[in-house]
Amino acid sequence: MGGDVFSPLWVSLSVASLATGVTFFLGIASAYAVFRVRNRLAKMVADAVLTLPLVLPPTVLGFFLLLLFGKRSPLGSALLSFGLPLVFTWWAAVIAAIVVSLPLMYRTARGTFEALDRNIIDAARTLGVGEWRIFWHVILPNARTGILAGVVLSFARALGEFGATIMFAGNIPGRTQTMSTAIYAAVQANDYALAFRWAVVICLMSFVFIGVMNLYLKEGRR
Repeated sequence: MGGDVFSPLWVSLSVASLATGVTFFLGIASAYAVFRVRNRLAKMVADAVLTLPLVLPPTVLGFFLLLLFGKRSPLGSALLSFGLPLVFTWWAAVIAAIVVSLPLMYRTARGTFEALDRNIIDAARTLGVGEWRIFWHVILPNARTGILAGVVLSFARALGEFGATIMFAGNIPGRTQTMSTAIYAAVQANDYALAFRWAVVICLMSFVFIGVMNLYLKEGRR
């Protein structure tokens, strides 16, 4: 077997890990920002925009990413002028994974923030604690279980991303071919045994991540 036989696994893990790291900060920041918004209309609009990638077909997201970063767009042309092509690169796979997994982190974190006892937050404010310290020392510690759930779900979603990735990053072996796109390529080549092996790997990894999360949440309730 060739030396690149495991490359879809390494590409998937590296893409999902970086995407989850970015999603962790973006998801918490956006959830907290929406959590603090008092205007109902503004809150609804922001929530709809941040949740939209969760309900749109991944191929549509990939198409929009092509329009945004393609060579015909102002942003894509600017990147090309600096020698930084983005489409059909490893970074394109990371961006696609971020876009599809961000809503999961955002929705989970926001749901956790909304479920917090506001009396605790108000009590900290009456004691003269600043909003930044309240966020770090009151909100985050009390929301850690929900945030962990969001991290695991985001990672699992990024790990199995297919539609936006194949549209925006392509299916280049050793560079942008993830386990999901490798399954697609194997099926297209009538290699169902290889497709089955990669499908089993994805299922097992997702099962382990979710199992670890459930164990942590169970221990946290004790």
